[in-house]
Amino acid sequence: MSNVQRIARNTAVLLISNIASFVTGFFFTMYVARYLGAQGYGILSFALAFTAIFGVLTDIGLQTLMIREIARDKALAQKYLGNIAALKILLCIVTFGLIALTINLMDYPWETIKVVYLIGLSVVFSAFSSMFYGVFRAHQRMEFEAVGQVLGSVLTLAGALYAISHDFSVASFAWIYFIVSLITLGYSIFISIWKFAIPRIKFDLEFWKDALKQAWPFALAAVFGSLYYCIDSIMLSTMKGDAAVGWYNAAYRLISILSFVPTAYFGAVFPITSTFHITSKEFLRFTHEKSFKYLLILGVPIGVGTTILANKIIMLIFGMEYYPSIIVLQILAWWMAVIFVTSVFGNLLQSANRQIMVAWVLAIGAILKVLLNLILIPGRSYTGASIATLATGFIVLALLFIWSSRIGYGIPIRNLIRIFIRISIASAAMCLFIIYLKSFYILALIPLSALLYFTVLYIIGGIEKDDVLLLRSVFVMQKAINPDENKDKS
Repeated sequence: MSNVQRIARNTAVLLISNIASFVTGFFFTMYVARYLGAQGYGILSFALAFTAIFGVLTDIGLQTLMIREIARDKALAQKYLGNIAALKILLCIVTFGLIALTINLMDYPWETIKVVYLIGLSVVFSAFSSMFYGVFRAHQRMEFEAVGQVLGSVLTLAGALYAISHDFSVASFAWIYFIVSLITLGYSIFISIWKFAIPRIKFDLEFWKDALKQAWPFALAAVFGSLYYCIDSIMLSTMKGDAAVGWYNAAYRLISILSFVPTAYFGAVFPITSTFHITSKEFLRFTHEKSFKYLLILGVPIGVGTTILANKIIMLIFGMEYYPSIIVLQILAWWMAVIFVTSVFGNLLQSANRQIMVAWVLAIGAILKVLLNLILIPGRSYTGASIATLATGFIVLALLFIWSSRIGYGIPIRNLIRIFIRISIASAAMCLFIIYLKSFYILALIPLSALLYFTVLYIIGGIEKDDVLLLRSVFVMQKAINPDENKDKS
């Protein structure tokens, strides 16, 4: 299999698994939030955010290091898998101990503590599953990871539907995470033994020392990234209670589902841009500008459309109890648009071996977010947390933009202005269309609005001929990869 075929295959499986996770995640959020109510859903959301912050300690950058080194030399798989498994056992014991100690010191009720314990154990098991997924990625066999992700998503949704039908408590939903993490771990161990390497615990202290030394920049980015994305729910819980966390997270998790778009896109593009940094900086610059354009084209209409339709979206998905989530969704829709564009500059810096810059920017973002939450949450509750999230998102984007310009990959101002003007015109047309037909059935209005947006954008030159050629080349490549399928059709 050629490199082009491998990239296309991995792109396809990542996209399929992300779409499956998107669909199951959407229904899980809708059903569980409705069933538990703002109070119960707030407890579950707090536990997920709380354990996620500590969860980065189970890896501290080791998976990224393992993927890089095994990809370069497949013979190292057994050595890395055995030693990192041993390291992870120690890290997971420390992590769960910190989770248990901290939650008990925070004087939460027993029900919340029990939910945190169960979610914490699921984080520990998932850490080992991710280790095996790293082996799959290093061998460029992402279909095995994709199956594991889809399996976990489907089982989680099925478990939630079972719990709802049997009138279970919020703690039962934490049990679902625990059981599903055990099942996916069993799957990943089976695949590793069957296809790649048998996990045998190894204790090579020199290897540990060298691995931890190399992994710390990735660990730094993971720690601050976790704080940046999760601290708002914890601060809301301590300052305003479970219901505020539930209202905030109903909108937050709903809009966050859309992050599968940049995740899938850069999961495929990152290997290419990393190569371009070595072989052709001109191609890297070209890919960077195109990525910026495409993610901006996708991000802006999400902000515009969601702002206008937030009321109908929240009422349709969550019901009247989540009416306070409307303003949260309107604000966070623009945060997601910012995330789309931010991912472009994050990918560029990591491709250019500047991941330490990303780590420091996330550190600044996390610190500023904590400060803004301290200022805004006491008076504005979940709305204040939303404003803090959006504000820090813009600051992180600005810092990454500045750093990318400093290393020679700035986007010309004239190109920026041209892109923004055309996207603004298409977005304005879509906005007027939605306002005029706002009473129309929402599930039909959304695709019709998207169709109008892209049609106007194409007419005014926002989608150019080379963009169409690039899209067409993807389909041509897919046909070339599946010659047997083409023969069958003929």
